[in-house]
Amino acid sequence: MKICCIGAGYVGGPTMAVIALKCPEIEVVVVDIAAPRINAWNSDHLPIYEPGLDDVVKQCRGKNLFFSTDVEKHVAEADIVFVSVNTPTKTQGLGAGKAADLTYWESAARMIADVSKSDKIVVEKSTVPVKTAEAIERILTHNRKGINFNILSNPEFLAEGTAIVDLFNPDRVLIGGRETPEGQKAIKTLKDVYAHWVSDDRILCTNLWSAELSKLAANAFLAQRISSVNAMSALCEATGADVSQVSHSIGTDSRIGPKFLNASVGFGGSCFQKDILNLVYICECNGLPEVANYWKQVIKVNDYQKTRFVNRVVSSMFNTVSGKKIAILGFAFKKDTGDTRETPAIDVCKGLLGDKAKLSIYDPQVTEEQITRDLSMKKFDWDHPAHLQPSSPTTNNKQVSVVWDAYEAIKDAHGICILTEWDEFKKLDYQKVYESMQKPAFVFDGRNVVDANKLREIGFIVYSIGKPLDSWLKDMPAVA
Repeated sequence: MKICCIGAGYVGGPTMAVIALKCPEIEVVVVDIAAPRINAWNSDHLPIYEPGLDDVVKQCRGKNLFFSTDVEKHVAEADIVFVSVNTPTKTQGLGAGKAADLTYWESAARMIADVSKSDKIVVEKSTVPVKTAEAIERILTHNRKGINFNILSNPEFLAEGTAIVDLFNPDRVLIGGRETPEGQKAIKTLKDVYAHWVSDDRILCTNLWSAELSKLAANAFLAQRISSVNAMSALCEATGADVSQVSHSIGTDSRIGPKFLNASVGFGGSCFQKDILNLVYICECNGLPEVANYWKQVIKVNDYQKTRFVNRVVSSMFNTVSGKKIAILGFAFKKDTGDTRETPAIDVCKGLLGDKAKLSIYDPQVTEEQITRDLSMKKFDWDHPAHLQPSSPTTNNKQVSVVWDAYEAIKDAHGICILTEWDEFKKLDYQKVYESMQKPAFVFDGRNVVDANKLREIGFIVYSIGKPLDSWLKDMPAVA
């Protein structure tokens, strides 16, 4: 058997590497039109950072795992074709700002139809709107030249930072297909691949629409939990309650559970916002405005949390950060990844830059080029291929510097904003940090990683999301 995956990104690369490792008899090829990305996959410096990924790739690459730009050749030879291309939010036209842009998916489907000379199973790996499979099926059927195509939906449920662990030991593998003999046979073929290492009870088989909707629903429910605890964090600050104690208390309820209850500056990543907007659009298109408005509120609370954080920073520092150096610790949307897609740091930095702050940014995994691009891009541009993104960053570089050491970022700063929960930020020598800063020295902890009381003993003015405010902050309330 030969498997080909179109798209060498955060989903395609790690997923195919693990399939190759667990199924040594199957040839696995990951293809992409972006030569620099494929070159990186074939080098010692992979294009994405993910704990454990290097080891998996090195064990298989050149044996039964290959990375290539020869897309058509490998698609033509494959028995199973995974499609893992971007499905960004549309920026213009019908459904702009909500609907998924399926341009890349459609062009992939047309190419598969054009080059195929044998029957194929085509697997949706990208997150797509419900009923996408039906549209893709029509394209393939109308261009099939006597070849049979079976469409499956096999959404990914990986969490960045733990993707390899998630792939080795998934909560579930979901496979959706047609309820026809051919569809069921295709489901079994893909199930047999995963069965090399995943137990039968964890491989769930459904119809196509259930599989497609399950992915959107899972991300919407997870994001909803984060917005729920973040909404509580605002109330905690207003009343003197401690959000950590509240979330621990409700998390001990077995019906609720403890996961995704950490208050923060907001959720990020490539999926949550995009998938909820997609869900909102589908609800609106199906005449369900009340349902659409319910899910919209999850994003509104997330945006509110980021705005609230910026307002807290500005109001605490005498209502202006103009000309003041602010150290930004962390730019990735969460620890153990270099991914900055929809990271809350972008909106926080833009908010502070709008008030003319000078930012010194440090993240152990994010390059200066990436940070500069992110701060110059319009919303949703990030999810299009690099050659379609704006080429010349327009950020005022005099206001932004990117450094490779936390202490360098902090030196002479008026305030510190912790925006990613990297472990190293817990271990900084905060006495040394305090001595190197302008006074009064502020710490705005957007991830609740520092011991606020210890920092206050040193002399810091500390703001931790959802924690009781110290007297300085009470005297300078943030106006939302």
